[in-house]
Amino acid sequence: MRADHSHEHWVKTADGLLDAVTPYATPGFAQYRLPGRTSWAGVASDGLEGFARTFLLAAFRLAGDPAGAPSALLERYAEGLAHGTDPGHEHAWQPIADGHQTIVEAASIAIALHETRPLLFDRLDSAVQKRVVSWLGGIVGKRAWPCNWVLFKVIVEQFLAGVGGPYDQEEIDRHLADVERWYVGDGWYTDGAGQNYDYYCGWAIHLYTLWWTRMSGADATVYKERLRTFLDGYRHFFAPDGAPMHQGRSLTYRMASLAPLWLGAFFDATPLDPGTTRLMAGRTLDHFAAHGVPDERGLLTLGWHRTHLPMTQPYSGPASPYWASKGFLGLLLGPDHPVWTAPAVEPDDGDLTVTLPAPGWLLHRTGGVTRLVNHGSDGNDPDSAKDDPHYVKLGYSTHTAPETGPGGRADNIDNHLTVILPDGRPTRRRRIERIGIARDFAASRYADGEAVVETASVLDGLWEVRVHRVTAPAGSVVRDGGYALASADPCAVTLDGSAASVRTGSNEIVSEIVGLHGWRTAQAALRQDENAIGAHSATPYLVGVHPGGHAVFVTAVRLSRDSAAQAPDVHVNEDQVSWNDAAGSRVEVALGREPAYVRHEPGGERVVWTG
Repeated sequence: MRADHSHEHWVKTADGLLDAVTPYATPGFAQYRLPGRTSWAGVASDGLEGFARTFLLAAFRLAGDPAGAPSALLERYAEGLAHGTDPGHEHAWQPIADGHQTIVEAASIAIALHETRPLLFDRLDSAVQKRVVSWLGGIVGKRAWPCNWVLFKVIVEQFLAGVGGPYDQEEIDRHLADVERWYVGDGWYTDGAGQNYDYYCGWAIHLYTLWWTRMSGADATVYKERLRTFLDGYRHFFAPDGAPMHQGRSLTYRMASLAPLWLGAFFDATPLDPGTTRLMAGRTLDHFAAHGVPDERGLLTLGWHRTHLPMTQPYSGPASPYWASKGFLGLLLGPDHPVWTAPAVEPDDGDLTVTLPAPGWLLHRTGGVTRLVNHGSDGNDPDSAKDDPHYVKLGYSTHTAPETGPGGRADNIDNHLTVILPDGRPTRRRRIERIGIARDFAASRYADGEAVVETASVLDGLWEVRVHRVTAPAGSVVRDGGYALASADPCAVTLDGSAASVRTGSNEIVSEIVGLHGWRTAQAALRQDENAIGAHSATPYLVGVHPGGHAVFVTAVRLSRDSAAQAPDVHVNEDQVSWNDAAGSRVEVALGREPAYVRHEPGGERVVWTG
């Protein structure tokens, strides 16, 4: 698992990414029009995105080691700034407008200019400086979407304040106050109103709030404390082989998931040893390299391991993946920083469980695979009713992805408890209502029409035991799905009564689901080109029939490298379910009017939660 890459290795990787995009620059280098699907913002916006996001990477590379800064790289981006801000140029940048992608890209340009100021901005011709300030100044008074976007305005206006440009201090203060309202504790922010928990907390909110303090000179104490607390849990979002957790939107940014790790080192706000930070980051870089990232052209494409458009959002264009630049933030630390020179310290790669009450998540790692059990993030703001497979599933992992193709989205089998009502309409978990969370336990409910689904998840060795209390009309079909497993070749499927499992080649990973109570049959859904991990995917699932009123269904789910494991035996008494877990504890779960969770441990300790 060791990936102790030097500063020089990361520089070489960054240079390779920057060299690979050069042939796609427009004359004058104001835009980089990369091959791939155009975003909803259009070709010109995508070209600006190509400039801004690669400029951010170039800035980290240049400012971190000014003595080794390639002059050609400086000249290329200086020329791009001159032509992009020249209204008379063929490929001039669009003016910044309300709610437009230009707001996002302006922030990357502002950070890049701030970090390279002695190398670049201060050496620009005064007329070019004025044009750059004028273009960035167009952000003042513009409307940003009420999420991490408000911080793009904060960053740009703070840069402008530092170079004598136009800015509005009231806007900066107001948007920072917006972000403060989204703080929910334990280092976590929701990305705007609602339950929007994902990587944006780390690679946007923590990053931009701390960068604002760097640019403004403001006291960073509170933001640093929050980042340190956040990283104490976030460091477990990566498998020992470097695979990041596959959850939330904009996953095509890939290595940007490393930004909070480097950020903690940069601001001395991390529980990680410098050598551990370096090793973890190197593992993730190697993980993607081993799966063809960048591709044979040296480009980052729209996808995860491979190009896979169904997992992306309409706002993502061909250059969007270059927000991966944030994952190279460590270069800004310079080759003599302890994060590059300290002895390597291996992270704890053993089995673990972590409870994260703020986002409503449990983390569960066994056998080198990390799972995220989700009872808190649905990606919704209060005025929305989305159904995004990157948010609403019961589980995510470092080695699987939800089915995001049209068939998979429609059927919604993997990691979802579905009630198919007598009229044939399937329910969907659009809005999550939390019930409770404690050590190794989390529960929530969702309602859809006549059906109400309450689910408690309990971590038990290799297994997640799901206790479902389902309210539905008689004759409704109930279905519970495990993890969708994918690979380049078809998965092997095994059906055995009330159990179903699917395996990748050579039994590398198995996804299994076992019906413990209430289920009739076990099946598997096979798909092609619907999953970001591989061309062939399979999901094991259970099917039962609802008797009407309230009914309890109990499931055991695992995603593991182990070829065989014994699921627990459960006892069900009306709304109460109990069993002895793998550690010898007695577990009791109740849903309904008086939800409760009790774990009696062998040493006499008790974990008790009541609603």
